[in-house]
Amino acid sequence: MGDAGFRSDHGLRLAYICGAMANGITSTAMVEAAGRAGMIGFFGAGGLSIDQIETAIDTLQANLGARPYGFNLIHSPNDMALEQKTVDLYIAKKVRLVSASAYLDLTTPLVEYRLHGIHRDANGRIICPNRIIAKVSREEVARKFFSPPAHKYLQRLIQEGKINAEQAELARQIPVAQDLTAEADSGGHTDNRPALCLFPTMKALRDEMAAQFNADIPLRVGLAGGIATPESAAAAFAMGAAWILTGSINQSCVEADTSTLVKKMLTEARQADITMAPAADMFEMGVKVQVLKRGTMFSMRGAKLYDLYRTYEDFADIPESQRKLVENSFLKCTFEEEWANTRAFFMRRDPVQVERAEKDPKHKMALVFRSYLGRASLWAKTGAADRAIDYQIWCGPAMGAFNEWVKGSHLEPPENRNTVDIAMNLLYGAALIMRLNHLRNQGVPIPAMPGLLAPAKKDQIRHFFLEV
Repeated sequence: MGDAGFRSDHGLRLAYICGAMANGITSTAMVEAAGRAGMIGFFGAGGLSIDQIETAIDTLQANLGARPYGFNLIHSPNDMALEQKTVDLYIAKKVRLVSASAYLDLTTPLVEYRLHGIHRDANGRIICPNRIIAKVSREEVARKFFSPPAHKYLQRLIQEGKINAEQAELARQIPVAQDLTAEADSGGHTDNRPALCLFPTMKALRDEMAAQFNADIPLRVGLAGGIATPESAAAAFAMGAAWILTGSINQSCVEADTSTLVKKMLTEARQADITMAPAADMFEMGVKVQVLKRGTMFSMRGAKLYDLYRTYEDFADIPESQRKLVENSFLKCTFEEEWANTRAFFMRRDPVQVERAEKDPKHKMALVFRSYLGRASLWAKTGAADRAIDYQIWCGPAMGAFNEWVKGSHLEPPENRNTVDIAMNLLYGAALIMRLNHLRNQGVPIPAMPGLLAPAKKDQIRHFFLEV
């Protein structure tokens, strides 16, 4: 199933990606397990320091060698210095594959990563060592990834001495990304697009862009968002997905670097237990992320903070009762005490933000509120007992669908949820559905077979599939 060229180009046995979940939730252990099984995992580098990302790179390069792996590169419109430092690290460490996520537009660091080392080989073919798999939910953004880099990026990189004129000319003949994942209704950053609407649109765009540019570089589209059962995996491949990507369901796996309490909360989630909340990294822009609603008040508290930010120019302007609510229940300290902590963080990370905040009280308020939003995901990851009600847990409705599918099976308890075991059950189940549908479409009567797609243990999957 999936695209043979995609599997060949990336050294895969299976057209399956374990998507990046920020703060290292998609851990080195998960990426390694996927790579050893012939799949690919992307380490969740978003939200981590450069030192933490470098440690993960060293670990995976030592443990996986030539096996496939990748790292996330998340768009950071409020911290472009961090995005540039991350790209610098990936280039220095020769990380050859990134998952570009949450991009609203291309950026110079992203284009620099793609073009680093571009050249012609002895046969005259354009070789671009660094590859990008873009994760996109908007057609206008997908169009930019499937196109060669815009002139403004090439000029800027030439001026900075990062590429030469010859490399810029080669860049005009390749897409920024050959591979693009259509991101439907997913956890975290999402536009809540239905897969049945989004994927055909992305496929049509792929065909349009392929006709315009280099025919020697086939453009490919995979699908993510809502893939949690054999039926949804089969539907993705039936629509022509070159690969499938899972995210939410992997967060409850044993390899996920998050707390035991979060994994338990995720196993209890149903499809309606999901909602939207303000994003910490794009707070001022009003961008939202999809999170777990059941068992946490994060979404309501985040919405309250955004409403206050939008309404008032200064924290001091907020009515006293509302200020006390934020300080006593959300921050658990005074606004000024929280600002001192936030200021110290940005003095290390991006001092320009501090300088701006000390002149602009609204920006200071935004940074403090973002601090709460950002730490809420860390409280969840570490399992901070006194902050359970504030946990920010990224997931989409796929989590609920998965829980319904595995109910009563060995995959119901979180301690049994293994990344590769889940992937193989999804893929074998999808293959079985597609073969049965081929028979059904030829007029062969297919009797009801209750429990046919129930999850099986790893050593039983292949035998069960062949037997059926």
